[in-house]
Amino acid sequence: MMLSGWGRFPHADCRMVAPRDEAGLRAALLCEPSVIVRGNGRSYGDSAMNPKATFSLRQADRFKSFDPVTGLLDAEAGVLLPDIIETFLPRGWFIPVTPGTKFVTLGGMIAADVHGKNHHGAGSFGDHIQSLELMLADGQVLYCSNDENRELFDATRGGMGLTGVIRSAVIRMHKVESAYIRQETIRTRDLAETMEAFEQSRGWTYAVAWIDSLARGRKLGRCVLYRGEHARTDELPTLKRSRPLAVAPRRAKTVPFDFPRLTLNRWTVWGFNALYYAVARPGTTIIDYDTYFYPLDAIADWNRIYGRAGFLQYQFVLPTAASAQGLTEIMTRVARAGTASFLSVLKLLGRGRGMLSFPMEGYTLALDFPATPETFMLLTELDAVVEAHGGRIYLAKDARMGAAMLQQGYGELEAFKALRHSADPAGKFKSLQSERLGL
Repeated sequence: MMLSGWGRFPHADCRMVAPRDEAGLRAALLCEPSVIVRGNGRSYGDSAMNPKATFSLRQADRFKSFDPVTGLLDAEAGVLLPDIIETFLPRGWFIPVTPGTKFVTLGGMIAADVHGKNHHGAGSFGDHIQSLELMLADGQVLYCSNDENRELFDATRGGMGLTGVIRSAVIRMHKVESAYIRQETIRTRDLAETMEAFEQSRGWTYAVAWIDSLARGRKLGRCVLYRGEHARTDELPTLKRSRPLAVAPRRAKTVPFDFPRLTLNRWTVWGFNALYYAVARPGTTIIDYDTYFYPLDAIADWNRIYGRAGFLQYQFVLPTAASAQGLTEIMTRVARAGTASFLSVLKLLGRGRGMLSFPMEGYTLALDFPATPETFMLLTELDAVVEAHGGRIYLAKDARMGAAMLQQGYGELEAFKALRHSADPAGKFKSLQSERLGL
């Protein structure tokens, strides 16, 4: 079937394989010369596509065990994040790190080593995995943790599915009192104020900012920053205190068709940005977890807004010392180009883990652009700025980076390649992305 990532660029005709059980998975794996595993298809580019064989493990979606004292959850890799939340939040447990969408699988979260709005304090998702079960290219199953097969454990968390098939994992869940977030909204006037607001928010559990990508001059880098904490029961409105862990299900609206290409242009996005900034009222409020963590999940198929040709999400991180200058250069180029970035999200990251995991201590900015020739030209310019400031691009969002930039951005790349070769000497695990990048 024709597959693509969430960005709908590129497309590839892939042969899909869906093994029913572990024995079927092993048999299929042994007879395929080249394969990659695909979760729920929410990586943006070509990292979960292999034309020869793309394995779906969505049917491996069982909870194996849960310890209500320690919060340790053992689950299969095909479990979806909403199933975890809807099962365990009513019991007072929440996922320790979550990306901006909940429509992802446990295996995909590990392979991409997703980060969230709390990376500055909690690290990435891989930091909360106690152990995982990995099937190698020869069908052998290894248990990996900090105490057993540690190097393979490190390489798999963020390894984009290139070390083997993640069968299951044990996650350390986070105890909460309610299903709500106490959110404080801050509006800043420029990049200096934005970065200062992030620095003052280091003591908060969560912090994320929508940033105006088309603002120029004195308004460059202005944002609306949302910082949050899991609300205590006594902080909830009176009517919610009797059932603090209950939230009414949200009915998503749907984008029913592909928008015309000209819908998102400099002027429509400029108007949206101006309105969004103007209506954001500073202050504190109590909102449900869905609204805080997954605002875009309220719009099903929102990727169709960018039209049939799809879009590219460009997410990079810059070291702390280079962030102010690098972000200024990039946002100046984006605003000057006038290429519409409908969604622009800024976060502060803490210390990274190495290998192919994306985060490093500094600022990460995610920008969405329609997949046009003009966008490719702009992103080539932005690549040069990111490289010059010692940054790197997130593999889970990438659809067009070159091998040289990967080499410069990921200092432990050669160590990853060596470890991967030892676990998979024939190079069975491959994706279109890994072949493009020489991984």
